[in-house]
Amino acid sequence: MASEPTAAAFLKRLDEHRDDGELRKYQRYFRFDADDQDPNDYFVGVRMGTVFSLAKEFTAMDLDQIEVLMESPVHEARAGAMSIMEKKARHRGATPEQIGALAELYLRRHDRVDNWDLVDLAAHHVLGRHLNGRPRDVLYDLARSDNPWERRTAIVATAHFIRHRDLDDTFALSGILVHDDHELVQKAVGWMLRAAGDVDRDRLLGFLDAHAAGAPRPLLRAAVEKLPPDRRAHYRGLRA
Repeated sequence: MASEPTAAAFLKRLDEHRDDGELRKYQRYFRFDADDQDPNDYFVGVRMGTVFSLAKEFTAMDLDQIEVLMESPVHEARAGAMSIMEKKARHRGATPEQIGALAELYLRRHDRVDNWDLVDLAAHHVLGRHLNGRPRDVLYDLARSDNPWERRTAIVATAHFIRHRDLDDTFALSGILVHDDHELVQKAVGWMLRAAGDVDRDRLLGFLDAHAAGAPRPLLRAAVEKLPPDRRAHYRGLRA
């Protein structure tokens, strides 16, 4: 546990682990020019495993300091903020009020949750956990947002419900997002449909019967991945 769980201390520790080799890996994976990064959103080359280890040391960080960390232009710092939030939400002693405060921060500062990896780190365990047993209107608002990362949050948050065999929102939100024009939203919808299909195969098949013909390829590819080969071929063939 860090003796000084502040954003400044986290950033200092993060800086100690910068590595040009890791930066080149990020350059290839996220497809950017390392010499021409966005000054408001850039990588410094810290391995994500290291980021997550640091987050574990900083789980006592207060919400105001997490928000400061979210404001950093350093991508790994924002990933650290999301990882800290996820760990705080999953802690056995976390109260509903504490999880709710984390969810409020996540939603209020969604402008800093601005890439697929940041969404995936916290949407499930923070927002999904908070909404378990609560009204979920916010997810439908997010699903209709102009911001693709908010739309991705809407569907990824349902991963928590799927774990509890609660599938209604996954299928309803997938119906809203089934024609989404952003590939990284399409993939997320497909993954959540696939996970829902692990719980209720017939319901997945019913969704695919209704939507496969017009679904984007990345969505359909992910959704049918666990189906038998003949079923996969059938649904892929509907797009022809």
